[in-house]
Amino acid sequence: MVCVGPLLSGSLPWMSPCPVPTEQQPLHEYEALRNSWFYRWPALGWWDYGRRFALVTGVGAVVALPVAAASFDPQTQLLGFAVAAVAGLGLLPGLLLLRLYLGWRYVRHRLASRVIVYEESGWYDGQTWEKPPTVLLQEQLVSAYQVEPLLRRLRYSLLGLAVMYAAVAGLGWLCL
Repeated sequence: MVCVGPLLSGSLPWMSPCPVPTEQQPLHEYEALRNSWFYRWPALGWWDYGRRFALVTGVGAVVALPVAAASFDPQTQLLGFAVAAVAGLGLLPGLLLLRLYLGWRYVRHRLASRVIVYEESGWYDGQTWEKPPTVLLQEQLVSAYQVEPLLRRLRYSLLGLAVMYAAVAGLGWLCL
């Protein structure tokens, strides 16, 4: 078996045999994430990406708004209700963004790494394999040009959510 992906298919004489199980090879992990229903969200266009997170925020509102209303009476404590509602609305999208970011960051690390840690049959027999230069170059290119733009989008999204939380916290603090 040779560790190659769709870009370097075929058996090339200068490539060493790869002991890493297929499902643990970085290019296969990348393909699995890219084809996953959830993990492909950052690869969507801005409109579809934003629409999915708006839908998630709407689902979160079903829980967040009643909890905020039970904690702060909207009639008498409007500011407390608004701060609690916005904090609750951002919780589910924030957790999903964090999960997306961590998954893609893990795959980027595996693609860019010179040495791969893998398990042959279970957690107790961890092994390492050093990638040949051709495989390393191919996977570093995938990391730089396919995965890094997704991570950048997720970082911007997380930053936007953090700015929203900071603005709401600052507004709440000023109005106390």
